[in-house]
Amino acid sequence: MANATSGMAVHDDCKLRFQELKSKRNYRFVTFKIEDQQVKVDKIGGPDESYEDFTNSLPNDECRYAVFDFDFTTDENVQKSKILFIAWSPDTSKVRMKMVYASSKDRFKRELDGIQLELQATDPSEMSLDIVKARAI
Repeated sequence: MANATSGMAVHDDCKLRFQELKSKRNYRFVTFKIEDQQVKVDKIGGPDESYEDFTNSLPNDECRYAVFDFDFTTDENVQKSKILFIAWSPDTSKVRMKMVYASSKDRFKRELDGIQLELQATDPSEMSLDIVKARAI
């Protein structure tokens, strides 16, 4: 189904992988890329992968969308989990690519029901583990 404003379609596999991450917890993260006017699954991280593995999987010079299943412990020592959506748009990526990702983000996010946190990052320091923890708690 194409997005009226950006002309972007979302591949069914994106929704399927997100549902598997959310309900079955089969993956720790899923990254998505826009290719041929369509959002497609880029990479999938297994349930044992870390946040560092996830951030290392993002390209230095290309935009991506990503979801990460973030497990943490609250100050009250309670185990919790939240699904984090990240719009990765590094400063070194092409301007046109940044514009396409920015204009398609909200439409794509609406396809993924169950996102609890959102972060936009242009370099790794903007999505450090400390920032994510602070947003989650």
